Amino acid sequence: MKAAVLDTINEPLVVAEVGLTDLQFGQVLVKVLVSGICGAQLLEIGGHKGNAKFVPHLMGHEGCGIVEDVGIGVSRVKKGDKVIMHWRKGEGIESDFPEYEYKGKRIKSGKVTTFSEYSICSENRLTPVPQDTPEDLCALLGCSLSTALGTINEEAQVKFGESVMIVGAGGLGVNLLKAATLAGAYPIISIDIHDSKKELALSMGAHLFINAAKESVADAIATLGLKDVDVIIECSGQKSAIESTLPLLSGTGRFVMLGQPKTGESVELVGANHMFGGEGKHIMATQGGRFVPSKDIPRYVRMAAAGVLKTDGIITHHVKLENIND
Repeated sequence: MKAAVLDTINEPLVVAEVGLTDLQFGQVLVKVLVSGICGAQLLEIGGHKGNAKFVPHLMGHEGCGIVEDVGIGVSRVKKGDKVIMHWRKGEGIESDFPEYEYKGKRIKSGKVTTFSEYSICSENRLTPVPQDTPEDLCALLGCSLSTALGTINEEAQVKFGESVMIVGAGGLGVNLLKAATLAGAYPIISIDIHDSKKELALSMGAHLFINAAKESVADAIATLGLKDVDVIIECSGQKSAIESTLPLLSGTGRFVMLGQPKTGESVELVGANHMFGGEGKHIMATQGGRFVPSKDIPRYVRMAAAGVLKTDGIITHHVKLENIND
C-alpha cells in the first residue's frame, strides 16, 4: 500500500510502498477513505512531539475508514463498519503499537495513523458511525471539530453572550469559530497574521477579524466597546501570540492553550499584575478539549444529521495522498 512516511526530521514526507503485518490482539485493519491534516503534524515533522527518536513512522491522526479485518479480542467494531479514526482514547482494547514493513525492516507506528491507504489501529482509536455519515464530517470529528466543540463546551464553558477571541484562523481556528457560534458567544473575534484568512473567518461566524501583524489587537477590540475578553483560545502555539493576548483576558476570564509551543520554549507572563484583577483568571492547557470519543462522537453525528451542527465551508481543499507535501 501507499503511505506518507516521516523518514527524516524536518524533511518532506516520503510517499512510498509500505507493507502491512498480521493483526495482533486488539488491532483493527482499516481502509482509509479520507484524512484530515492537523497542525500537530507540523510539530511532529519538526520532532517537537517527542517523536524524533522513533523515525521512520507513519503519520496522521484524524480520519474516516471502513473496517477490513479485526484481530483477536476486538468486539466494538466488525468488518464493514464505517469508523471515525481519532487520536483520543475511546472504548475498547488499547493494543500494542502497530508494525509495518518499510525498506526491508519492521517499523512501529502510532496507535492510529491516517496518511495511508490502509491503517492498523488500536481498537480504542476507532468509533463506529452510521454508514450514511459523510466521510469529510467523520474526518473533522476525529480531531479538529471534536476538539473545538469540547474546548468551547467543556474547558472554556462559554456562556451565552460571552466574548470569545480565537487566536489563529487555521483548521482548528475555523472549527472553534463554528463552535463558539453554536454556543451563542458574542462577539466572536478572530485573530491571524494573514489577510487571506479574513473572508473565511467572517463566513465562519467571526464578528471581527484582526490582522495582528498590522494592527493593535487592543485598539481593534475597542471598536466593539471592549477592553478585555471573557474567553481567549490560543491555537498558534506562538510565544508572541500567547504573551500579547493574555493581558486582554477579563477579570473572570479563561485562557485556553490549544497550540503547543516548540520544545524547550518558554513563555513570559508580561505585566503579571493583570492576573490579579477581577475575581480570578484561569490559564489552562487542554488535550483535545477533553472530548470523549465514545460519548461525544455519537451526539455530534446526530446534531449534524439534524442540521444543528453545520460544517459548510470548513474544508477548503482536498488533496491526493501523493500530493500531501503540498
